[in-house]
This record gives sequence, C-alpha cells and structure tokens, in this order.
Amino acid sequence: MVLDITAYAKEDVEHLVTALGSVERYILVSSGAVYPETLPLPFSEEQECDRNEIWGDYGLHKLEAEQYLLERVPQAYVLRPPYLYGPMQNLYREPFVFECANLGRPFYVPKDGRRKIQFFHVEDLCRFMEILLEKKPKNHIFNVGNPKLLEINEWVALCYEAAGKQLTTRYVDESHPVRNYFCFHDYEYELNVAKQSELMPEVKPLAEGLKESYAWYMEHQDMITRKPYLEYIDREIEKLRL
Repeated sequence: MVLDITAYAKEDVEHLVTALGSVERYILVSSGAVYPETLPLPFSEEQECDRNEIWGDYGLHKLEAEQYLLERVPQAYVLRPPYLYGPMQNLYREPFVFECANLGRPFYVPKDGRRKIQFFHVEDLCRFMEILLEKKPKNHIFNVGNPKLLEINEWVALCYEAAGKQLTTRYVDESHPVRNYFCFHDYEYELNVAKQSELMPEVKPLAEGLKESYAWYMEHQDMITRKPYLEYIDREIEKLRL
C-alpha cells in the first residue's frame, strides 16, 4: 500500500506510480484548498473543484495530483483535510501562539477574532487511513476534519491554556496585512465531514490535541520554521501604542 503524504503536484504521483509499476492500494493526502473560495459553505465532496484564489497554485496542483491518481489507480482514496495540527507540527501556526504565551506577550488577532477555522489532528488522520484500508468504502474522496470549528479567539485561548499562560488579546484593524503578523490567511472555509463521521464518529478534542502539540513543541523548538511575525508586531503595531 502507498500512504502518500508528500505529493504536491501531478508529477509527484506520476513518478511514484510509474516507478512502482503496479499499485493496488493508495491513499493520497490532498487538501481542502482544491475547492474554489466562491463555492457555498460547507464544501462537500460533490462540489466541482477548481483554482482557489487564496491558495493559488498549491490547491490547483493538489487537484491535478488527485485527478491523475484516480485515472491511474481508480481504487485509490483521496483525503482533503483542513489545517492539520498535533505533535511534529513545525509550521509557525500553534507554535507561534505557544511562543507568544511563553514570552508573556499579548496575542494580536485580526479584526474581531470571530473568523472561524477548522483543524484535524494528525493522529485522527492516521486513524482514518487505517479505517479506509480495513473497510474499503465505496466513496473514494473524503473531506476529513474536526466537525467543530473554532473562532480565532477560541483557538488562541486554547493554545494559551495548553501552555498554562494567561492570555491578553489585542485586536488589529485592516490597515495591517494579516499575514504580516498572524499565522493564517484572512479566509474562512469549512469542510463538510459527514462522510468521514459515518466511518469515524469520534475525533480528538481540540483542547487535548493542543496540549499534545505544546508538549512536543517544548521538546523540539529548534525544529520550528519561524516567520518574522513578532518583528512586524514590534516594529509596525506595538510602536503605535507607545
């Protein structure tokens, strides 16, 4: 079996399938970025996929990889997650919030912090892969994710709670580009995960998953891929308060 968590484009799948020669079971981790941002929410597997202007070529290349795989290996499965989190998450998302918490800093949130985001714990992703291999369902494309979405305010509070720190929230207006100081795009989308829930009704609670994330972060801070959010905050936002 092939559990493909690395393919970003059609060529990646093509090289692997060609090299293997014969593939009976293949699971590709794609992305929720394959759905155009103009579609009504929540995105479902039946909706037509195309370029998403927020994600650009990333989502389009993932879609091309999906299409090529299902042409070559019709019995393959495609998984479309939202934001993945959990141990070994080295992207500057929750690690950024943990870092602010450990430094005793306030956290800067875009606008009113009410925009919602959807996550999926990496352990749940792995459990669902096992379920597909065991049960071999008829559906071959699945949205995967936690059915419960969080407002940014809630997510930041849970991150500070996981770190055992007190949160002070400060809100940033639209004069500052969100991606200069915050770890997610100013974009809300939701995946309909009803088909996943039929096969795997329970997922890890977000508070528990973030505590696991924090424990891993504290032991692996040298592995984090950092971005200059704090520098921008201190230079462009915090100075206006002085």
